[in-house]
Amino acid sequence: MWPSAIAVGVTSVLWYAINLNIYLVIALCSALYISLGGSLTIWQIYKTLPRDFKGLVRFIKLTVKLKHAQRNNLSVPKAFRIIASKNRNKVAFYFEEETWTFGQVDELSNRIGNYFASQGIKHGDSVAVFLENRVEYVCLWLGLTKIGAVPALINYNLRLEPLVHCIKVASCKAIVCGAEVQPAICDIFDREEISSLPIYVYGPREEEIAIQGGIDLDSVLPSTPTTVPPQLMNVNFIDNMVYIYTSGTTGLPKAAIIKHSRAFFAATGMGEMIGLTTSDIVYDPLPLYHTAGGILGVGQALFAGIPTVIRRKFSATQYWSDCIKYGCTAGQYIGEICRYLLNMPEKPEDSQHKLRIMFGNGLRPTIWEEFQKRFNVPKISEFYGSTEGNANIINIDGKVGAVGFVSVLFPAVYPVALLKVDEETREIVRDSNGLCIRCKPGEAGEFIGKIIQNDPIRDFHGYADQNATKKKVVKDVFKKGDFAFLSGKYYFKQ
Repeated sequence: MWPSAIAVGVTSVLWYAINLNIYLVIALCSALYISLGGSLTIWQIYKTLPRDFKGLVRFIKLTVKLKHAQRNNLSVPKAFRIIASKNRNKVAFYFEEETWTFGQVDELSNRIGNYFASQGIKHGDSVAVFLENRVEYVCLWLGLTKIGAVPALINYNLRLEPLVHCIKVASCKAIVCGAEVQPAICDIFDREEISSLPIYVYGPREEEIAIQGGIDLDSVLPSTPTTVPPQLMNVNFIDNMVYIYTSGTTGLPKAAIIKHSRAFFAATGMGEMIGLTTSDIVYDPLPLYHTAGGILGVGQALFAGIPTVIRRKFSATQYWSDCIKYGCTAGQYIGEICRYLLNMPEKPEDSQHKLRIMFGNGLRPTIWEEFQKRFNVPKISEFYGSTEGNANIINIDGKVGAVGFVSVLFPAVYPVALLKVDEETREIVRDSNGLCIRCKPGEAGEFIGKIIQNDPIRDFHGYADQNATKKKVVKDVFKKGDFAFLSGKYYFKQ
């Protein structure tokens, strides 16, 4: 913004020194500003002011909520207890033909917390959660967090070595598996690091437990107290909440640390930035072991009291009929879901739903308008954000093809940027002072987020593997001694 500084400074001196007419001063200031290259900024402000102002207002509301949670040490289960106490008979989750109230979710998660505490699971212990989508999945990890345990949310499609790796890297003290994935555990049971762990089987089944020594969780929970676990009082805003696995460069998943503060920011931030309210119903057909479905989706119920539909697995044939059935007003997508939906034969249900917004990432710009027109979706909010990172942006005004924005007027409010990289090596380029260089419009660069420790929005908590954590951090970014998270993603600045 140096053109404005020079223009205002020079004309102020002239006004004071020779007492120029105020209108002449304004004209001179404007001419000087434009001659110094400020016209582009004026045009940018004109084009982006409504969006930036709306984003700023929503960001302030989010910040106020996060500061309140931080000040009151609200971990996720504590925040949920507040929501549940106000909405005990309101529907929290829909699943197939089931409806679960906030009171029912609270009671089952209390049972789960109390039971695992009686089994010796303590604050900070990790427990592998390995089962398909259903409401009990949410209750399971929520209950474990009520005693300070850290659920490791493992992809139920994993088998053999990748599955063993996920259990080991999180140092799991126990395994909870769904009855439907018992064969996967049986296949690795001969490994000492697996057979030495207590294994709990959860969910409906037609046959006896197949795992040697497996404990039937369904049979022990009904007799467990529904009272709030006393350990909940010691579960803190800055504690580790869950491990969520991301793809690793070695081919094996990395266990990203998600703290309660991070989950609070992610779920609340999504709801605030796209304008969800308690009158909405969210459709979440995504895997609950990933951030999009497991935090951003179900988090709308846990943090904001917004009813959410959980589906066992995504179905292109049932997406719109489900939205109609449950009266959904907001729908999630990820990756190629939108393309799969477009490839389905047209049918009346395509536009008979009540969706007012869809949010997710991975919608290709080439099919964006076609998708929106065919399915009559008023607004699409595409976002970028990694599970573990602090470089997150979102498209709040529905601009076709945009993944988000960085404010022209308030860039310091949310310090993310595109850094110039070497086109061949993809290494960060530095100037003569050893600092990173911001991309200019039209240039491609790596997307980064400035790290500010103990800030729920700007902190980066890393992975269970500290070596993996170090590889995602760059030092001396905009000034000596500062740090930023490297997203590993490359975008063009427009």
